[in-house]
Amino acid sequence: MKLYVCWGTFQTIRPGGHPCHNAYEALRMAGHDPEVVKVRGLGIGPRLVHLMTEGRRQIEELTGQRAVPVLVTDDGELIWDSHRIAEWAEANPAHRSAGAGAASASR
Repeated sequence: MKLYVCWGTFQTIRPGGHPCHNAYEALRMAGHDPEVVKVRGLGIGPRLVHLMTEGRRQIEELTGQRAVPVLVTDDGELIWDSHRIAEWAEANPAHRSAGAGAASASR
């Protein structure tokens, strides 16, 4: 699974948190460990050549828009918007391995 983000998954002082961070944290809380792809550039405003990085072009090809975060699941499903990614993560928690469950049950 790949999570496309702007510059990173760091926490900001922005009210409500940064969307890329929120999406990443929701996935981690659900037990996922996504590959993080930093697209950089700006996804808002007019389509200026100097702001369109290769990563933003790739997002535009995948989704028809330039905003991140965007999640590409292992099944190839595309989900964008941090709220939708968080909803998906909650509905699709990562499965624990049989060994981990068996070890916990034997204690």
